[in-house]
Amino acid sequence: KEITERAIELLRLPKDKPCFILDVGCGSGLSGKVLEEQGHVWLGCDVSRDMLDVANERIERKREGVINNARKKQAADGNVAMGEEKMQEDSENDSDDEADEFASTGDLMHHDMGSGLPFRPATFDGCISISALQWLCYSNAKGQIPKKRLTRFFSSLYQVLRRGARAVLQFYPETAEQAILISECAAKVGFAGGVVVDYPNSTKAKKHYLVLSFERAYKAPEGLTDGALLSGNKMESVRVDQKQHRKKGRLHKKKWGKTKDWIVNKKETQRKKGKDVRPDSKYTGRRRGDRF
Repeated sequence: KEITERAIELLRLPKDKPCFILDVGCGSGLSGKVLEEQGHVWLGCDVSRDMLDVANERIERKREGVINNARKKQAADGNVAMGEEKMQEDSENDSDDEADEFASTGDLMHHDMGSGLPFRPATFDGCISISALQWLCYSNAKGQIPKKRLTRFFSSLYQVLRRGARAVLQFYPETAEQAILISECAAKVGFAGGVVVDYPNSTKAKKHYLVLSFERAYKAPEGLTDGALLSGNKMESVRVDQKQHRKKGRLHKKKWGKTKDWIVNKKETQRKKGKDVRPDSKYTGRRRGDRF
């Protein structure tokens, strides 16, 4: 949820009206739930049918909840209504409200983003993606080439976004080369922007956001610093680092390798299994010198 809220913050959407947002790699619809809470309409696509089934169940549960609440409200209003005509009018109005409220929950689509986005040009007011972009850097089939799949995705994304819209794609690069490849493919199709790194010095909280825009002079905002994650004074963090260094020092001093007892027991086990094992001697388990 925090990652999605950060992505929406980087989109800089207008606060006075709902927007139509594309959620690439929507998964179980958690990002869509955050978009709904902020009043936006969304469409999610994902390559996993199982994840889409989970998201669809959540949407259906919400739809049933809206209908049930409307019926309860209608029944409560009917107890104090002034007549059957009033109840019928309220029922028609409630039905319209139900349709509008359900329509804003979003929709789902089964699609592989590496094959391009099959939407009309200038359809969406923005795009977000949470923990999905990095999978385009891998080949899951014989004919899949990561660079071509990335270029195809960004090229189609450039078309389906409205001019002035932004895209924020959160991803986990395995190496620096992957982050560079992703940025180069996005710039090649005409996008401006860059990678925003939040909490760069934190192992767990570190997040990469690819922020894209149509504006040539656009510069990606600065990432969040580690100051928001620190608790207490500097001495506490220094002590933690010192403990880690001492722990690493002890690990280096530990004796590595297999002892003579371990080798003898291993050979005995192999003999019981009927395997051909060389006999024990005074050289068994003896550590060799650095040079012969």
